[in-house]
Amino acid sequence: MCVIDGVEMYVARLAGTNEGFVVKRMPNTGSHHAPDCLHYEPPPESSGLGQLLGSAITEDPDTGETTLKLDFSMSKIAGRSAMPTSGGNGDSVASSGAKLSLRGLLHYLWDQAGLTRWQPGFAGKRTWGTVRKHLLLAAENKVARGDSLRSRLYIPEVFSVDQRAAINARRMAQWSPAIAEPGKPQRLMLLIAEVKEIVPTRYGFKAVVKHVPDQGLALDEQLYRRLGRRFESALALWGAADDIHMMIIATFSVGAAGVPTIVELWLMPVTRHWLPLEDAFDKQLIERLVADGRSFVKGLRYNLGAESVLATATLTDCEGSAHSLFVVRAGVDDSGRYREVCDLSGPVWLWNPSSEAMPPLPPRHPRHPRAAEWAVDCR
Repeated sequence: MCVIDGVEMYVARLAGTNEGFVVKRMPNTGSHHAPDCLHYEPPPESSGLGQLLGSAITEDPDTGETTLKLDFSMSKIAGRSAMPTSGGNGDSVASSGAKLSLRGLLHYLWDQAGLTRWQPGFAGKRTWGTVRKHLLLAAENKVARGDSLRSRLYIPEVFSVDQRAAINARRMAQWSPAIAEPGKPQRLMLLIAEVKEIVPTRYGFKAVVKHVPDQGLALDEQLYRRLGRRFESALALWGAADDIHMMIIATFSVGAAGVPTIVELWLMPVTRHWLPLEDAFDKQLIERLVADGRSFVKGLRYNLGAESVLATATLTDCEGSAHSLFVVRAGVDDSGRYREVCDLSGPVWLWNPSSEAMPPLPPRHPRHPRAAEWAVDCR
């Protein structure tokens, strides 16, 4: 009942969770809700989600289950090298939209976890424990390649020295289905974590992720070299700002000796509040929105290439309709393309960093009807 005529929803029974019966949105109706409603989503065409709904992402209201089609492998045959896929460790991130790339899957889970949303009441409450909890909840009732996504997803729990042995035991128990067995295709696990460092070792290279201090993930020299070229801009942003976290999504195998090895990966820089970033201009705008106490949803590309026009954020605290915020990207400075997208997005705000200072932001609604709810949901 967030709008005058209401929005149709449904009751789903979520098998395997403690939530039981829950009220959920009907598929693809997020933009029908009021902008300040927790169920609101920007129109699918304002991000990379639009090209994936109904093809790579299919939700069944009868079961509450969502089927995901992936364009990367979740198994590995011994003796064969994995070929790079779009959104994996290859140079291309473009996709037809029929399947989710590694980046597309990370963006989808980030969106579903509510981690693209920001409201003033979230300040100081978004810890790694909160991020992990909501990502795991987002993976529930998702099926990929005929298997539960949750069962193949490893997200490190908050590390504690006192609980080191128990944490390590739980980690190895979760990894055990992916341990190599002679003569059988090897199942791969999915990792989502914060990168601490990616460095050479005495033999090869490794990625060290936070909250797993005693176990690096090996990667071969070819992947390490391509990593520096493919993610040069993201790594430069990470190196230049101490308040940026670097997220990794990767498929990995586990050798007979228990050593994990990364097969494919994607990196995503995020702010100290875990809001995804593309570049320094994204960072400047998002920090301005947070500092001004605005409520918004961060836009994500999913499978879209860098040449595609994308709303950096959607303000949800304006009077009337939500406002889409666009940053004109270098090399995509074609006003006709931006105007075409803007025409589909309702009220818009446009900033061209190469030719102007940041314009004033659209004004906030003077009396936000759900201000009291801001501190309730700390996603």
